[in-house]
Amino acid sequence: MTDIKLYNTMARAKQDFTPIDPNNVRMYVCGPTVYDRAHLGNARPVVVFDVLYRLLRHVYGADHVTYVRNFTDVDDKINATALARKEAGASGTLEELVHERSNETIAWYLNDMRALGAMDPNEMPRATEFIQPMIDMIEDLIAKGHAYPDGAGHVLFSVKSYDDYGQLSGRSVDDMIAGARVEIADNKRDPMDFVLWKPSTDDLPGWDSPWGRGRPGWHIECSAMSHDLLGASFDIHGGGNDLQFPHHENEIAQSKCSHPDAGFANYWLHNEMLQVEGKKMSKSLGNFFTVRDLLDAKYPGEVIRYVLLQTHYRKPMNWTEEKAASSLKELGKWHRMKGDNSPGQVPAGVLNALCDDLNTPKAITALRECEKQGDIPGLLAGLEIMGLRTIDDEMWSVILDSEKEVLDSLSEKLHETRVAAMETKDFSGVDALKAALTEAGVQIRMSKEGVELEPGVGFDASKLEGLL
Repeated sequence: MTDIKLYNTMARAKQDFTPIDPNNVRMYVCGPTVYDRAHLGNARPVVVFDVLYRLLRHVYGADHVTYVRNFTDVDDKINATALARKEAGASGTLEELVHERSNETIAWYLNDMRALGAMDPNEMPRATEFIQPMIDMIEDLIAKGHAYPDGAGHVLFSVKSYDDYGQLSGRSVDDMIAGARVEIADNKRDPMDFVLWKPSTDDLPGWDSPWGRGRPGWHIECSAMSHDLLGASFDIHGGGNDLQFPHHENEIAQSKCSHPDAGFANYWLHNEMLQVEGKKMSKSLGNFFTVRDLLDAKYPGEVIRYVLLQTHYRKPMNWTEEKAASSLKELGKWHRMKGDNSPGQVPAGVLNALCDDLNTPKAITALRECEKQGDIPGLLAGLEIMGLRTIDDEMWSVILDSEKEVLDSLSEKLHETRVAAMETKDFSGVDALKAALTEAGVQIRMSKEGVELEPGVGFDASKLEGLL
């Protein structure tokens, strides 16, 4: 069995990965709140954990891995859109209109993530489909003394009832209270207590509960869904590092108080955040864009994925146009090399790198070594396990056909320029065009019959612009 090492945030160390049951390896990743298009930052955890999913399937077998990623479809922004539609005359209850809006945004999300080569998880639960399990867990927490209703429709979790609160983020409760800059709500027994259930007004979606019509708090959703789909103890819990506190910290508290004899998640993985051209992505800075924006700008999803994988998941990642352009160039070269070859065995260099805490930059170095050695089957297998081989074939065909068309036109131009030069004895135009083609990485073959141009080492199609 191939050994996998993963950095466990809870242990603050890289550890050997030992699943609870090798025949049923289980992973839960916090998914999106589906109120709008996914931005590039939302794509990073999807790609990171898709690589891990592929690796686990390769090591343990595709039928022995269960991957769950949820959709949060209880949210104020979704509610606002649904309410606006209702006020505009749309038919259906508010809950039905919320579901309609969620269907729309979930379809956008899945299409965009599939365009990045992400496989669908085995399970993709929606929070609204698990309201009763959430209510059941809240009732259990109240019965065990870990939660309390305030008599006005809220139920809150008592943080001080869980002695290990703060272990994941490395913060003590007292420090967190001292650092808080919010007023203590009147209905809280302690400033760190958080909402499990809250009342809904008539203009908000809601469900009947022992505490009145209302809706769940954010944190209880993942605890209930992971328990229902993966059990009280499972292997891996993942998400962005912005979720460590309070979301994951609160999940742990709820789940371990509800199931004190279980371990909840054994390994916690968190990816770092993303920047654009060295700055935090922000609409005010004009550097905010969605995955769909990039796809519509004719970036193949494979290129977007490749840029994301060039930085280790635990390091901040910087998206730049330069990286995208160089990725397009390198992947184009590999697509041209593919020919009729089929994937072989995953190269040891690629597999070892991925098994070492998903070291995708090192795996990319191993892919380049396959290219250097002419191991095309190995290159294709390495690309496949990283999710880089089977997407955007149609778009790559368009790109490669376009390159061929340009090279054919330039071949004809060079031939005509050469024929004219042989009459005038002035070869300066021929030399200039050949120099420009060589600079663009084009291989030139000239004979009496004509000129042949082919992409060579370092081929850069962007440098052909203006030569025709």
